[in-house]
Amino acid sequence: MSIVEKFVTMDYGPAPEDPREAVAWLDKHHRRFGHFINGAWQSPQEARYFDTTDPSTTEKLAEVAQGSPADIDAAVKSARNALPQWQSLTPHARARYLYALARQIQKHSRRLAVLETLDNGKPIRESRDIDIPLVARHFYHHAGWAQLLAQEFPGHEACGVVGQIIPWNFPLLMLAWKIAPALATGNTVVLKPAEFTPLTALAFAEICQEIDLPPGVVNIVTGDGQTGEALVAHPDVDKIAFTGSTEVGRAIRKATASSHKKLSLELGGKSPFIIFEDADLDSAVEGLVDGIWFNQGQVCCAGSRLLMQESIADQLIAKICDRMNTLRVGPPLDKAIDIGAIIARVQLDRIQRLVDQGVAEGATCWQPSIPMPSRGLYFPPTLLSNVHPTSIVAQQEIFGPVLAAMTFRTPTEAVELANNTAYGLAACVWSESINVGLHVASQIKAGVVWVNCTNLFDASCGFGGYRESGYGREGGREGLQEYLEPTWFKNAPQLHPRPLAIDQPPAQLTESANSSTSPPFSPEIDRTVKLFIAGKQARPDSGYSTPVHAADGRLLGEVPLGNRKDIRNAVEAARKATSWPKATAHTRAQVLYYLAENLSQRREEIAQRLSDVVGKQQADSEVSASIERIFSYAAWADKYEGTIHNPPFRNVTLAMQEPIGTIGILCPAEAPLLGFLSAVMPAIAVGNTVIAVPSEIYPLITADLYQLFETSDLPAGAVNIVTGRPAELLKTLAEHDDLDALWCFADAPTCATSKSLSIGNLKQVFTNEGRSIDWFNPTQSEGRFFLQHATQIKNIWVPYGE
Repeated sequence: MSIVEKFVTMDYGPAPEDPREAVAWLDKHHRRFGHFINGAWQSPQEARYFDTTDPSTTEKLAEVAQGSPADIDAAVKSARNALPQWQSLTPHARARYLYALARQIQKHSRRLAVLETLDNGKPIRESRDIDIPLVARHFYHHAGWAQLLAQEFPGHEACGVVGQIIPWNFPLLMLAWKIAPALATGNTVVLKPAEFTPLTALAFAEICQEIDLPPGVVNIVTGDGQTGEALVAHPDVDKIAFTGSTEVGRAIRKATASSHKKLSLELGGKSPFIIFEDADLDSAVEGLVDGIWFNQGQVCCAGSRLLMQESIADQLIAKICDRMNTLRVGPPLDKAIDIGAIIARVQLDRIQRLVDQGVAEGATCWQPSIPMPSRGLYFPPTLLSNVHPTSIVAQQEIFGPVLAAMTFRTPTEAVELANNTAYGLAACVWSESINVGLHVASQIKAGVVWVNCTNLFDASCGFGGYRESGYGREGGREGLQEYLEPTWFKNAPQLHPRPLAIDQPPAQLTESANSSTSPPFSPEIDRTVKLFIAGKQARPDSGYSTPVHAADGRLLGEVPLGNRKDIRNAVEAARKATSWPKATAHTRAQVLYYLAENLSQRREEIAQRLSDVVGKQQADSEVSASIERIFSYAAWADKYEGTIHNPPFRNVTLAMQEPIGTIGILCPAEAPLLGFLSAVMPAIAVGNTVIAVPSEIYPLITADLYQLFETSDLPAGAVNIVTGRPAELLKTLAEHDDLDALWCFADAPTCATSKSLSIGNLKQVFTNEGRSIDWFNPTQSEGRFFLQHATQIKNIWVPYGE
């Protein structure tokens, strides 16, 4: 037999990792763990425990406390009490603590890796070489941010007490993603690890003791979903950060709608893995192995949808099958294993059920003939080909080692298939043409796109999704912003809503003033305005209008009562206005400058009409401030840019600021012109299209606005205006699944309604939280605070070198 033949036939021998240190650590704690509250271990108040098991053997590892509302309350009180001391530390002092955590994690890295594999079932190579090094990296990186925080984020402060809920697929890494930025920005934390994988979080709690982290800064309460619900519902929590399923994300969004809790959600995904005919197919196959069979496919950003250019499909499938035949499934503590155990029986059953349903819908199932363990929870690597784009296995997140394969012919079709999902977390593009790679990456609706690489992560680069994959980012500068708020906004007083309704005259109007025979209160000739949809004036579908009165009771005119159909038409027009998002930033800036110029030319007539409602002084100030506000966003249009990260790999990461899409805006009532422009201008400056509901006290401003838009080269449909009863229109906007975001500037109950009604497609919601914004003060009403809500960051990873 030749050397080559021996090499080909050579089999792997066992290479087991020694678990003695991890087992000794469990035994030291008598394999029973309480909660970590106020820097010490505490027994659960209801004396309830549950088992955590090794999925590779189904054997019990330890008993863990079941958290109750009382336990959560104790942890939140501990975090609240620790907050003043933690925030009083100098930035350098907080940085030293994060640095100490990183160092201690490195010291215990092997034990933590083994413990992670025992509790989770992932191969030891992954926990040892990927997870734990990234955990330490996050704490090192955020130690630097803690040091620089005051310089880099002036005028911002910590949210306060943060509740964090993490999943079971990357237990310690998700903890680091959450806790490191929270502590760096001066927050204190109550973290609930996943029910299936609590052990490394408890080991981290012990590390907090080892470095003498002040008591209460980090609290860890274990338990199931009921424990998480208690944390979400606790009234003294200022922010919730959640990573998990989209279904639970919706429930959390609904549960926090009536509160002022800041919320970030990193949810499910159904990520496309696109391979073009010019790609290096062998490299693409290796990337695919990492993309779908890494961590048994139990990854929210797993490349679970293979999109192959038709000309290479047969060749690529053959290569994939050959590679699958070499994968080794087995005990995860064996260092030669590729695929470990599935987390739990319920997840294993779900994977099988979805595969069976996919086959019933026409998919062809292929699995390699490789040895499978006789005990434990395992599922073989699986390829489903001939998958229809609407099949359940192409649309639903399976969260297992299952690849669904489809074909495409052109780059345009590839993008359409890639975006044919409710999710938008990640994607991979493989092509030897950097032009093709970047062009396709820029069109995919996903928060992370890897070009000719996959599953690369770093603390310096943000990670998070679009659409039903959630909002907010983990890591990087943008991840820090999730744990900070502008000081003025956090301390702003509550907004007191005006009692004036657009269809009723003021209560103080006298009987004689209401009389139609009284000349002083006769309306101007035909001051009935229309809706503004698709660049045209449009009559309302309802056929109804409602009167608008001056401050002294005079009838000024009438505005249309827009309804659901008018909103539908406006959203459709906004969706079709594709030339605006595609326009260059310079072009958008020029249009806004032209808009300011046209407003300046008409300032006197607009101010005169506006003065009937808000008085001459405010009207003059609004027009002047509006001109300046438009100028500001014209300036921002080509200057609010992304950046380039340099992670510690042979990659650059392009952090691109992208418009969210189509935004519905309920404009503030208190400044009819300035409030409208302060809300709409940042949205369109960065390329969004808008459906705006103008101020309820003076919706007649619509006539002046659409005349400005019509004469300023703004493309039809970029801005659409629908007047009517704000509460009715808000409901339609919030429930509309073709809106990507909703902005609401109103009283607290209205803001809560906007959040609770918009959970259908998990659209991003930006509100004033019922707080008062001084629209005349640029510090509060202009700039990055609004632009950050008008954009989402896409991180495109591009490798370099041979």
